[in-house]
Amino acid sequence: MSQTSCLYVGHVSHARVKPRAHRLGYRIFMLLIDLDELPTLRLKTLGVGRFNLFGFDPARFGDGSGRPLKAQVEADLAAAGIAHGGPIRMLAMPQILGRAFNPLTVFFCHRTDGALSAILYEVNNTFGERHSYLIPAPNAALVRQACGKAFYVSPFMDMDLSYAFRILRPDENVLVAVDVHDADGLMLAASFAGNRRPLTDATLLKAGLTHPWMALGVVAAIHLEALKIWLKGEKIRHRPPPPKRRVTVAPQGQLAA
Repeated sequence: MSQTSCLYVGHVSHARVKPRAHRLGYRIFMLLIDLDELPTLRLKTLGVGRFNLFGFDPARFGDGSGRPLKAQVEADLAAAGIAHGGPIRMLAMPQILGRAFNPLTVFFCHRTDGALSAILYEVNNTFGERHSYLIPAPNAALVRQACGKAFYVSPFMDMDLSYAFRILRPDENVLVAVDVHDADGLMLAASFAGNRRPLTDATLLKAGLTHPWMALGVVAAIHLEALKIWLKGEKIRHRPPPPKRRVTVAPQGQLAA
């Protein structure tokens, strides 16, 4: 039986349009993990729930309880009345030497017949807070979705904003693009585009050697870019408490055309 879990090597970019322009780009790699395959992932360099050169710790996602991730996501789908029971695959950066920070993790949720039913976007900020957006999805290769912002992320962005997602579902290539809008239009465009590689010890080691900055930590890179934005004169916004509900469900009416 072939393995769905794989590696995507690519590039992340952020282009801030206003009120002060700022751009950044980094080469990164991400894992696509089929949650049904977790018990059978046997790599010498990848630790599942344990320390290794590379790691994947389910307790760092979802509600942080360590309960099986698939059961957590399926409970969220059931509570929202969204069809489920099929594969759930998540796109996330791995731990490197025990360290990891995922600003955005994307869960692709499927019905029992294998068709896509929803996408769950799990967002972490650098204040140790986490929130998710659950949006019903059409069973299409290119998915477009939208929802309002409910969770504080960047200290340089207001809360009364909206997100527009453009997702090329994982295959030979993957794309996760997020545009942030205010009432007057586009503020920021962010994306990750990657090319598929098999998930093996050899591909993981090669990815680690060719992306050395990831070992230094994503949080450090985020703080460096924040410093650059602050030096350009951007003001820091007040941080409100996180939403009381762990998951915001976007109604069908907010699906982008």
